[in-house]
Amino acid sequence: MEQAAHGHHTIVKLVDQVVVAASTAVVMAPAGPTVADCDLKLARYRAALDAGADPAVVASWIAETQAERRQAEHRQQATTAAPAQPRFTEADIVAIVEELGDLIAALRQAEPEHKLDVYRSLGLRLTYRLDTQTVRAEIDLAAHRWDSVCVRGGT
Repeated sequence: MEQAAHGHHTIVKLVDQVVVAASTAVVMAPAGPTVADCDLKLARYRAALDAGADPAVVASWIAETQAERRQAEHRQQATTAAPAQPRFTEADIVAIVEELGDLIAALRQAEPEHKLDVYRSLGLRLTYRLDTQTVRAEIDLAAHRWDSVCVRGGT
């Protein structure tokens, strides 16, 4: 019974998180330099090299700015090409969890090469954030499942 209570609590948190993510996605402004800012910096570093600056010092600046540029590109893509977030109800999430079954136990017992295939087929995407030295893991299940799942019955 305690496990069911934990499951319900987790599902409620998921529903709450979807609502929070959808509402803050519009409000949040991109943090950090833009792609154009980074391109401008890179042009200045090239000019500094042409003017005789120490290549080792400038190389470290370039590497840092290129990392910032990649982050800026990611932010730009996330804000301009973000698809509309689906509104999931508690019943939707319960139906999805029940359909998936005990995926965690199956993955624990699977051979590593089979796990890799599952992670790739799920579209697992890892994003490393240099500033916080953290990794964010994302899986887009919608691309693989929603066309064949009808959580509210046939229409």
